[in-house]
Amino acid sequence: MAGTHDNVQGPTVPAVQCADPLGNPLLRTRLALPARPATFLRRQRLVQHLDQALRTPLTLVNGAAGAGKTLLVADWAAGLRPPVAWLTVEVGDRRPGVFWAYVLQALRACGAPVSEAVGTPADAAGVDQKLLAALAAELNDRNRPLVLVLDEYDRVTAPEVAEQLEFVLHHAGGGLHLVLVTRTEPLLPLHRYRAAGELTEIRGAELAFTAEEAVALLDLHGLSLPLHAAGALVDRLRGWAAGLRLSALAARESADPELYLKEFEADRSTVADFLLAEVLKGQPDETQDLLMRVSVLERFCPDLANALTLRADAEPILAGLHRDNAFVEHLGHTWYQLHPLFGEILRAHLRVRLPGVEPELHRRGARWLRRHGFLTETLAHGAAAGDWNFAAGALIDDLAIGQLFTGLRSDDLTQLFSLMGPEARGPATDLVRAAHDLSRRDLDRGLARLRQAEEHLADDPGSLAAARLSCALLEALAARFAGCPPQAEKAAAAADELLREVPGHLLDKHPELHALLLTHLGSVRLWAGRFDDARAALTVVAATDDGACTGLPREESMGHLALLDYLNGWLGRAERKALAAMSEAERIGLPRSAGSGIERLVLAAVAVDRHELARAQALLDEVDLPSGAHDPVLTAGQALVTARLLLVRGKVRAAVEAANPAVSTAVASPWAASHEALVISAAHLAEGRPDEAGAVLEQVSVDQPACAVEAAGLQLAAGRSEAAVDLLDSIRAQGGTGPAVTVRAALVRAQAAEWAGDTATARRLLAQALLDARRERLRRPFLDAGAWIRPLLATASLNELAAGWLTPGPAPARRGGRSGADSPSSPLVAVELSGRERDVLERLAGMMSTEEIAADLYVSVNTVKTHLKSVFRKLAVNRRGDAVRRARELRLL
Repeated sequence: MAGTHDNVQGPTVPAVQCADPLGNPLLRTRLALPARPATFLRRQRLVQHLDQALRTPLTLVNGAAGAGKTLLVADWAAGLRPPVAWLTVEVGDRRPGVFWAYVLQALRACGAPVSEAVGTPADAAGVDQKLLAALAAELNDRNRPLVLVLDEYDRVTAPEVAEQLEFVLHHAGGGLHLVLVTRTEPLLPLHRYRAAGELTEIRGAELAFTAEEAVALLDLHGLSLPLHAAGALVDRLRGWAAGLRLSALAARESADPELYLKEFEADRSTVADFLLAEVLKGQPDETQDLLMRVSVLERFCPDLANALTLRADAEPILAGLHRDNAFVEHLGHTWYQLHPLFGEILRAHLRVRLPGVEPELHRRGARWLRRHGFLTETLAHGAAAGDWNFAAGALIDDLAIGQLFTGLRSDDLTQLFSLMGPEARGPATDLVRAAHDLSRRDLDRGLARLRQAEEHLADDPGSLAAARLSCALLEALAARFAGCPPQAEKAAAAADELLREVPGHLLDKHPELHALLLTHLGSVRLWAGRFDDARAALTVVAATDDGACTGLPREESMGHLALLDYLNGWLGRAERKALAAMSEAERIGLPRSAGSGIERLVLAAVAVDRHELARAQALLDEVDLPSGAHDPVLTAGQALVTARLLLVRGKVRAAVEAANPAVSTAVASPWAASHEALVISAAHLAEGRPDEAGAVLEQVSVDQPACAVEAAGLQLAAGRSEAAVDLLDSIRAQGGTGPAVTVRAALVRAQAAEWAGDTATARRLLAQALLDARRERLRRPFLDAGAWIRPLLATASLNELAAGWLTPGPAPARRGGRSGADSPSSPLVAVELSGRERDVLERLAGMMSTEEIAADLYVSVNTVKTHLKSVFRKLAVNRRGDAVRRARELRLL
């Protein structure tokens, strides 16, 4: 930073001016740099920006009261080499003669006196043009430029003063650097300076403190605050310098400074005193009234502000407040918001100045917002007004009831309407209460509320289609929870009729409603075993692309489709759909608690069939069903997977207990009942009761091929070979059944053939089963088959088909002729990695970091970490190097 004094005296030095043109003495305090307090924090980033002022003729430091403008510029100016002239402008300087008298005195005070040719203003009301021209000429002739700082320049309101100042600045050439410190936009042609690159600007956003700067400032006040806590304080104050300093001073007097800074009451603080004195009380009564009334709003436009004040002057007032940096922030498109802390203080001031008016302001705002289509804010202000019939009616009339179930705004809406008291009565409030209860899986209370709403609507033949369509949605959800397909079909049919009556713009606005209806319908059809009908409804939802609002129905539909594939024996398809469902939820930012978790259950079931038991348990642990959950598909799915995993681990009694879904439904599910029977039958067999096992198998539905095939296997294990084959023959041909079904069927027939002495048939069937199972990495049926299968697998042809995925492959040769006998023990079942896990492992072997792998595969870092955990678990290692070494030993690399 440089700027030097000429030290060149003219032939004569004018006498020191002692008074302004009005005869008032010139005050030296206005010409002195303001003192910086001991707790002042120099912010180097701003000082460096101000250094640009030495390269441009005009610099503007524009910010709200208390933004730290004056101290920033004073600290910077103190570090410059003279001449630096400082003038703190006052209201009286709106008279041109007074203003220029002080400017000339500021020049003299900094050691840059002007000659007698310039003269002095004689008239407070005006200035001779010759004086301005002479001053500009002398400044232009300087060898080194002079810096003139005009602090509080917003007090200059006379257009002629601004014109005169611009004249001098323009004709001073490179001899003058003018720095204006102001709360408002100066009456200067800033656009010309900006376009020519001759303007340095520092505005409110740059003046705001960062969290790191706040930590340093508080430290100067003897306060130690963690960065995250300082960040929260900065967010609340929007980095406002005066607010930080005043809060710090008050916190020093508190017994717990950190708690004070986190929770201080804005309206009872020195910050409030400052804002009320500096911003509010200096405004006209109409402006004060407007500010207090709009403080109940998060954002506002002039028309909305007028609705609260019942006047028509908001537009010029708001524009002026924003222009004057009076803590009114412009959001664009005529919308504004108050500085958050200013808003807190104004609301407290409103309650004192206009007690009892706040609910009415919320009510006026809610009605304006509803007319203009701002539903979220309508609901918030309707609730704040305590007008629950209005708020609930707005939600229902807008056809937005589905938002209580989409996972995006569900928590906010639930919290909002949880405050609704029993005094609110009507069909809309009953529907909202029913939706709230059903969203929490409280079926009994939800149905009771729903019946109330339907009774109210039946008494009102003119009720809106939106309300009746909302009823249909809730009926479908209740039917899903109750496991009642007829009720769900009836609700869907009613919804189809009502969709024709609802205005098209509402349906376009809320695509989640139709998606939720179809999801509920598909789920209850799946429960009833109507797999094709379920798939038809769920596929429509899974294929929708309506953004985040239908994200949860898409995720649930994909998860249900994955379960359908699993129940039909398609492990690979089920896995892909389940992973796609999880990716969909992650893509749109759904919280884990929003989804049903069905996709994790499917992945766990697939992991059991692949004999990846640790992975299956980990996935099961991630599914946290709420107690008393009423979703039968989800509950039965959890029971199915948990029981299967327990059976594999030999915990027979625990498996039987887990197999019962323990959910009451209107219609029994054939597949859920069949799987429960299979677990009970397997338990009887394990405990030596083949007759009881056979009796239980009579409950298995032959219309469920996957269950019937497993039942045939259990019949064979109980020694009933003929019954097993007859059961297989009775299964209806199903073109949609996958390898998990066909492999088990082939193994049952192979075992029956082997027992009958037809080894050739047994080998042929086993070979086909191995080929089909290898593509799906389906291991469990072979491990459950029993001792008969081992001699067959030992034959060369079958051993080759099983090697490397079902049975360990040959050990790799070692240097020095050593055999693989010294290698780490091979797994009983060969390790099988997914394609993506192999991709990650190969890059791991190439010494790539997690971040590099993520970038190379175009996935997130978290996704890579998930794959790594899975690889480590499958290879039974804990470190990267061990994973690569083990993979090479198993010939996976």
